[in-house]
Amino acid sequence: QVQLVESGGGLMQPGDSLRLSCAASGRTFSSDAMGWFRQAPGKDREFVASITWGRGFTAYADSVKGRFTISRDNAKNTVYLQMNNLKPEDTAVYYCARRGVATAMYDAWGQGTQVTVSS
Repeated sequence: QVQLVESGGGLMQPGDSLRLSCAASGRTFSSDAMGWFRQAPGKDREFVASITWGRGFTAYADSVKGRFTISRDNAKNTVYLQMNNLKPEDTAVYYCARRGVATAMYDAWGQGTQVTVSS
């Protein structure tokens, strides 16, 4: 089993910056990539960003390109999401997830961390 623990959420103002962390433990060797997703009230969960453990290939949702940066520290089995120029529409619960090598699907999720952007 793999365990994912997010941290770093909070109440922010528009234009602020915030960094989320996701620490992975357990069977991390069976994962080839990590992703961040978010779910706003009344909306479906949506993809935010992903990064591969190996070469660090990244992908972003159009809504966050140029503002958010995903990174990883392989030695710490930790993935980060640096969020700059936050907007009210970024308000959501943010989840990290791992993509399994065997399934090529996101098959393990953290508990989520709340990010609220409001003036």
